Amino acid sequence: MDDLSEEDKMTVARARKIEKFLSQPFYMSEVFSGNPGKFVELQESIDGFGELLEGGGDPYPETAFYMMGGLKEAYEAGRKLNDMHV
Repeated sequence: MDDLSEEDKMTVARARKIEKFLSQPFYMSEVFSGNPGKFVELQESIDGFGELLEGGGDPYPETAFYMMGGLKEAYEAGRKLNDMHV
């Protein structure tokens, strides 16, 4: 990672957030994960993907996007995480 340009580092960071964002909790895995399942409409997922690609999630840590429903929920988690680190 250290050998990458700043632009490439940003690309990698966004890709990692997108990867986490696409790990939405499924109803069938509630028994195993203890996390309630969430249904996210396809268009909402596509819109969230596009927003992350454009940098909308840049202010938030990638952990905020893991096992969330929609992007608004992930942003809320990101704000809470940022507040914890201030």
